Amino acid sequence: MSGICGWMNGAFASHEAEALLAGMLHNLGGNQTANLAPRTWDTNSGLAAYSRFALANLHEEQGVKVAVEGRIHWRSEALEALSSKQGSAAAAALAYQRSGLDLLQEIHGPFTLAIIDIHQNQALLAIDRLGIQPLCYAHIDSQFVFGSTTDSVIAHPAVNRTLDPQAVFNYLYCHMVPSPGSIYQGVQKLLPGQYALFRDGQIKKEFYWQLNYQDKDHESQAALTSQFRQILRESVQRAVTRNEVGAFLSGGTDSSTVSGTLGEVLGKPADTYSIGFQAKGFDEIEYARITARHFGARTHEYYVTPQDVVDAIPLIAKAYDEPFGNASAVPAYYCAKMAREDGTQLMLAGDGGDEIFGGNARYAKQKVFEFYSLPPKALRQGLIEPLAFAMPGIGPLQKLQSYIRQAQVPLPDRLESYNFLHRTPLAEIFMEDFLGLINQEAPVELMREVYQRTRSNSPVHRMMHLDLKQTLADNDLRKVNRMCELAGVEVYYPLLDEAMVEFSAQVPAALQVKGFKLRYFFKEALRDFLPPETITKTKQGFGLPFGVWMNEHAPLREIAYDSLQSFRQRNYLKPSYLDQLIEQHRSGHASYYGVMIWVVMMLEQWLQSRRL
Repeated sequence: MSGICGWMNGAFASHEAEALLAGMLHNLGGNQTANLAPRTWDTNSGLAAYSRFALANLHEEQGVKVAVEGRIHWRSEALEALSSKQGSAAAAALAYQRSGLDLLQEIHGPFTLAIIDIHQNQALLAIDRLGIQPLCYAHIDSQFVFGSTTDSVIAHPAVNRTLDPQAVFNYLYCHMVPSPGSIYQGVQKLLPGQYALFRDGQIKKEFYWQLNYQDKDHESQAALTSQFRQILRESVQRAVTRNEVGAFLSGGTDSSTVSGTLGEVLGKPADTYSIGFQAKGFDEIEYARITARHFGARTHEYYVTPQDVVDAIPLIAKAYDEPFGNASAVPAYYCAKMAREDGTQLMLAGDGGDEIFGGNARYAKQKVFEFYSLPPKALRQGLIEPLAFAMPGIGPLQKLQSYIRQAQVPLPDRLESYNFLHRTPLAEIFMEDFLGLINQEAPVELMREVYQRTRSNSPVHRMMHLDLKQTLADNDLRKVNRMCELAGVEVYYPLLDEAMVEFSAQVPAALQVKGFKLRYFFKEALRDFLPPETITKTKQGFGLPFGVWMNEHAPLREIAYDSLQSFRQRNYLKPSYLDQLIEQHRSGHASYYGVMIWVVMMLEQWLQSRRL
């Protein structure tokens, strides 16, 4: 994987430091090309940067070492000019020399940054505002170790390679390991828009940026629409940095918008890449074809097969530096692979539209439960609830009781009401010894922190802000980034261009989700641009029919069952729960229970890939 790695404070001989840095680079995920990656070391520190897409560089001057990786641009014209001439690391070094921590207000775009300042005896780490690029670190006594992957961090001899039981639980709860924790004890991840300053043996973490939401009407819808259309075109224009460029096209609103705008920017039909499935209820390729015909795009299609999934499972497990349970990594990989084999070097992805323009179904659904807070508390507790629960719940009364129970759970906790780990008592899922090692509330506590930190009082804005971290930075962006890199193609997200994100926060929540209409502003603004079928399409996503295919394809069923059988020996989940999962999957709930089987299988496959 592309990124940076290094350490500060460690007594190594020069040849030991050189070998250590080479090992961290290797664990970063680089191949033999990583041997050419810029690097610098001495007996006390080391720093390196690597990118297979030529987006990393390093600069050293007067005791300050700087490594950067990513598509960086600068607010200052002088810094932008220096970056064009000598590289972004040189620009970052100058900005740091002039402004210290305020350099983070100058740097923009997806990036990872590390600065080691020998004179000040400090190290600065930071990632971009949306968390598109990851960065991990570990603090052991006086030593500070960091890298873009957990694998690169644990390559340092001071870092413990012990799995964190809490992270295993969080993974099974969230289907990925949410930041700031990692799968390894003592290794942490930066959050979007956050920096870490290591100085005098202490770490200070702060947010250098947070999104400011507009809770009230500010400009007319017509004025906002005009701004949006201009920013959309400029965002796609900025994204096109290579001649061989294409776009993911699922047929949804976001990918269709990006694909259509790409064609306008290029002044010729865009190349689009779409994935289909021979499985009822999962294949959306006809919507992709509608979009392609509408914009005159040159379409490229591939139908993923059950055997493709079997072949991809070990590749995908090994590609991630932590267990990752989002099954749509499979179609993302095959789509990126198809593009790369076609000669495409850069793919534009539509990720982010739902999270900045109110497209996730829960935003509307939760409005229904928020209505319950409108009557005075005395009326609810003194009249409505005693009457509702006075008799056994039958028919409409049962629905009312269920509604009240759910409404009584505050946001964001209510978002997890249907989580797999809430459907069965934890004592029936996990081994007793394992439960004693973890905080059962930890995943929800992480959600509460982000939800409550939102600079808005609107529940819709707060859910969107939570999704920027939990759904995008921790999940979807990790999925697409890693699968594109595995396939050998660069990816960029025009809808997560900073100008677009900043603009989206100025659209009031009442326009984002109008009544129960999701993405109201976005769809109205593009009604004359997108195909009508795209505007009215129900959101489905990029799901993989794993549960269905597991019943139909023996090799897929075999790898799943073998993985679950091996996982029994790890003493995390009770064998009876694993048996129950398999039985429920067989008894007619293939798609639903297939999700949890995939999550457990990928954890086992990841552990095996690391020989853990």
